[in-house]
Amino acid sequence: MSNIIVEYKYMKDQTEELIKNTAKKMFFGEGKFNATTQEIADEAQVNRTLINYYFRSRNNLFEIVFEEAMKQQHEKSDSILYSNVSFKEKISNYIDYTLGVAMEYPYLEIYLVTQINQGCIYKDNDQMDDIISFIDKELKKEVENGTMKPISPFQFILNLVSLVSFPASMRPIFQESFKLNDQQYNTILSERKEVIINTLFK
Repeated sequence: MSNIIVEYKYMKDQTEELIKNTAKKMFFGEGKFNATTQEIADEAQVNRTLINYYFRSRNNLFEIVFEEAMKQQHEKSDSILYSNVSFKEKISNYIDYTLGVAMEYPYLEIYLVTQINQGCIYKDNDQMDDIISFIDKELKKEVENGTMKPISPFQFILNLVSLVSFPASMRPIFQESFKLNDQQYNTILSERKEVIINTLFK
């Protein structure tokens, strides 16, 4: 009996993850924010009733998928920031990760901007204070070593986030304006790392 229970739980977990991954791809990879439960079920090749069974509603599924995506990004960003490598390597790794997410889920950044405009905040003030303080110490070391010009942590963060996020959040407009397909724009994004590093560091 115990083996049956374990197998059932495994299958249940697998089905839930399949539905969430499918919804994430449709919402943030394809920009189908209004995808119905039936459309998600068809894409995941599961019965629509399973979505209601596991997540109660399409809106609840959307919220869960978005919150998990944000949690994963924050945890990864923190692990990069506090990793045991040079500050330049940390920034390089952060750019790699962020641009990778932007290429896999091009509409995630767009939705994030709309959420921020509605007053959503994803990091508490104490945590952000710690991050700013940590970055400030790292910046002072870089200035002492002659690898950066003096800059406040606030301006540095603004520069970094703007250089990485703006091309992602404005992707639809840029692609339309410059008549670029997805592959061409992803190539441009992949070239951003060197441009950003050369902009932030001497």
